[in-house]
Amino acid sequence: MSTTKINYLEFKAHDLERVKTFYTKAFGWKFTDYGPDYTAFSDSGLEGGFEKTEQSITNGALAVLYHENLEAIKEKLLSLNTTISIDIFSFPGGRRFHFLDTEGNELAIWSDK
Repeated sequence: MSTTKINYLEFKAHDLERVKTFYTKAFGWKFTDYGPDYTAFSDSGLEGGFEKTEQSITNGALAVLYHENLEAIKEKLLSLNTTISIDIFSFPGGRRFHFLDTEGNELAIWSDK
């Protein structure tokens, strides 16, 4: 049984107020702001968030997995010749890192531990 499941879905957005208004009106999602560049959503079936960006958005979705031990799962991925695209960093509520799968898709893994 897998202990690393999709836990969160993250999107990019150019205008956080506009995206919050859209998803609230369209689907009734609730939002919690975490500073000027991030807002999290709930009441959507799977929790997630929007990160403000000035860059062009080509593939704006980021699947975020959860694992209790970031160092252990990072070592496992490295043993499979995975590319770590963003090393472990802290954020309010935990830590995470990003990696590229065999096809170049970027995913993240986070932990509150």
